Amino acid sequence: MKRKITEHLLNWKNTPRHKPLILQGARQVGKSYILEEFGRTCYKNLVKVSLDLVPDVRDFLAKNIDPMEIIAFLESMYNIRIIPGETLIFLDEIQDCKRALLSLKYFQEQYPEYDIVAAGSLLGVAINNEESDDGRFSYPVGKVDELTLYPMDFEEFLWAMDKDILSENIREHFATNEKMPESLHNQALDLYQKYLVIGGMPESVLKYRQTQSYLASREIQQSILAGYDKDMTKYSSQATAVKIRACFNSIPAQLAKENRKFQYKLAKKGGTATIFGEAIQWLMQSGVASKCTLVSHGYLPLSAQVDDSDFKIYMSDVGLLGAKAQIPATMLLNSIEADNTFLGSVAENYVAQQLQALKLPLFYWKNDNTAELEFVLQIEDNIIPTEVKKGRRVKAQSMTLFMEKYKTSFAYRISGKNFGLSNGVKAIPLYAVFCIR
Repeated sequence: MKRKITEHLLNWKNTPRHKPLILQGARQVGKSYILEEFGRTCYKNLVKVSLDLVPDVRDFLAKNIDPMEIIAFLESMYNIRIIPGETLIFLDEIQDCKRALLSLKYFQEQYPEYDIVAAGSLLGVAINNEESDDGRFSYPVGKVDELTLYPMDFEEFLWAMDKDILSENIREHFATNEKMPESLHNQALDLYQKYLVIGGMPESVLKYRQTQSYLASREIQQSILAGYDKDMTKYSSQATAVKIRACFNSIPAQLAKENRKFQYKLAKKGGTATIFGEAIQWLMQSGVASKCTLVSHGYLPLSAQVDDSDFKIYMSDVGLLGAKAQIPATMLLNSIEADNTFLGSVAENYVAQQLQALKLPLFYWKNDNTAELEFVLQIEDNIIPTEVKKGRRVKAQSMTLFMEKYKTSFAYRISGKNFGLSNGVKAIPLYAVFCIR
């Protein structure tokens, strides 16, 4: 299935004297698949080393990280000549071999002509927990290029459903603010609601494409969630794993509240930031959840206005949220006008997922009374208040207050309504969030 990150991988390949590349992302977002496809289609040869499955390589690297000796060892082991510019070396699950991570530094310094990519599912967690013998992190800071792969965004989902032309139409109407023809608007909304069920995990999307079965897709999602649960134990102490699991399991309950601020007591009675701070950090570093932090003011830069004690947590994939909360597919497929407050949280989680894929930091705003904006975006030197509604019924009180208070002349309203622009408020249908730039 077509992924946007392929263009970034080609840019990396075509950049002279590029550094080794590390592709990060949560487990099951498609890192291994995309790098294998990249190696097979863009190089004459591919050498893939699964470091979690091949102890011989780990044992070798424990004794030697000289680049030329590594090349000779891999050539002998895989019976493939490794030629600069023609062979891609792919080190998979690199977080399971600290020495392999360190070796990238020496490849960059001594033999930059070799093309090396690495993938790590819980690399952030591993770096945080593991240190080299001299007390410093083994991560080769400044010696590698980095990319992050997220679950498939809605446009990639459209491509997977053979709706390329529809995605082009959506982009055209986003640019012009002209309404989509009602038939296309409704078709796109129907696909958006399917995405709420299927989500953006590639295996779930592929299973639905093959079977047209929401149940089969949900089974894949439950399997992914079970894998996340195992990772919590594998990559943390037993005591920390209990706290991580408690925080993760509380996400549906956190989002079900009218006030979606993360409350530690919902993870465990008597919970505090001191008790659960490390657990929340693990969820962010593993990529299975994302944090949206309160900004107290709408001034540039937003990063200077954050209140770290007040935040919301979303699942990294809206399909996984539905599976974890056990939301019936029929409810999500009728979410636009359904009278259920939790569906508003699902729409928020969906928007957060699309914004994260766009690499936009997640912030929200509220005043001392009842006004609250789901998101506040900073795009270059623009502060853009952003309101999210699950259906066609919209109101703008919080947005109006924000725009008046901080003198912003432009805003986004994301909802089930068609495109439009009125009084500086750009109406963006839920299916068009991927167009934001």
